[in-house]
Amino acid sequence: MILHTEVIGDEEPIVFLHTGLQTGVTDFEYQRDYFKDKYKIILPDLRGHGNSLGDDFTNFFEDSAVDIDETLVHLGVDSAHIVGCSLGALVGLFYAKRFPLKVKSLTISGILSERPDDWLDMQKQDIKHQAKLLKNKNTLSYFDNLHKSDWRQFLEMVKDENWYPFEETKDLDGIISPVLYIVGEGNKEETKGTLLYPLLKDDVHVSIIPFASHLVHLEQPDLYSRILEKFITEINN
Repeated sequence: MILHTEVIGDEEPIVFLHTGLQTGVTDFEYQRDYFKDKYKIILPDLRGHGNSLGDDFTNFFEDSAVDIDETLVHLGVDSAHIVGCSLGALVGLFYAKRFPLKVKSLTISGILSERPDDWLDMQKQDIKHQAKLLKNKNTLSYFDNLHKSDWRQFLEMVKDENWYPFEETKDLDGIISPVLYIVGEGNKEETKGTLLYPLLKDDVHVSIIPFASHLVHLEQPDLYSRILEKFITEINN
């Protein structure tokens, strides 16, 4: 499926993959402005988000990786730097494993490298949060206007305790590009990846950013962007 995508600029492509329930234009806004003068910024809406339709989340990550490939082919992009957070990082990881020759670099944040011991408790907290979300009329109106598809299907997907692809996040098998793993110090479960991933692959770089947690690109946007810029510049040199 070709995804609805915003494109800014004409230089080397960077694909930013948004978090869950956001879109290409509502997420990574700081990074878009930071990089737009030197790079081609590609901002797809993942399936079922924004203006990209989609009602089947059964194989969301596998299908999304194919979506990204078909979208980039449609745009005439042979390879790109892939950057994602949370849901977008998981999609980016799948894409880099399944289409390794098309990835110049992979930057991920906001993901778990292994299943936490208290995963079921975390699931319960997420479900409680979702229930509150669905009771707020202003929030419902916002997301109804933001997404053409039924965004509630995403909430249903993450209710399944097995929705998270830990079998994929536990390793970097198949990825041939350099990897940058950025994490906020406030999320202790996510920081575990900074120890694991460099053991699995030589060209893995990690960064733990202070005063940030799950959404590090929003919580420390300038620092995140400078680290990402350094990473891409070093690769290109």
